[in-house]
Amino acid sequence: MKKITLLFAFALMFSVANVFGQAREELNFGLVGVNYEIPVHEDITIAPGIGTDFDLDWITVGVKANYYFDNIFGITDDAWDVYGGANAGYAIYAGDNNSNDSGLNIGLQVGGRWFWNDKWGVYVELAGGVLTKSTPSIGVTMKL
Repeated sequence: MKKITLLFAFALMFSVANVFGQAREELNFGLVGVNYEIPVHEDITIAPGIGTDFDLDWITVGVKANYYFDNIFGITDDAWDVYGGANAGYAIYAGDNNSNDSGLNIGLQVGGRWFWNDKWGVYVELAGGVLTKSTPSIGVTMKL
C-alpha cells in the first residue's frame, strides 16, 4: 500500500507541474523523482520536489539548492550544465518492515545536464542524505 501511495504522490506532483509550469524555468523528471527549478540568481536555483530510491523504500519531500559551475569552469556552450548543491526535506520510510525511521533528511547532490535542442535535455545526478542512501538518477529536463 505504501508503494501505491508513492506512485500516487509522483502523479500528483507531475500534474501540479502542468498547472504551475509557466512560473518555473525547468522541470526535471527522472527515474527516482521530479522537481521544479526556480532561478534565484544567475548561477543558483532552488527546486521543490519529491523523490525516492530505486527500492521505493523512501519518499522524500523537500527542496534542493544548486549552484551552476558553468561560469567558473568556463563552459560557454548553453547545451551543457554542471552543478552541485544541498538538499533538505522530510524522508518518510515506506518499506515493508514496520520501522519508523522517518525524519528530517539533509544531503548533497552533484550532477550534469546536456540539452540536445532548445527545450529538451538529459541529466545525470548523484544525491544522498542523512536518512536515505545515495541514489543515482537519470532523467529528462524540459525548459519551460
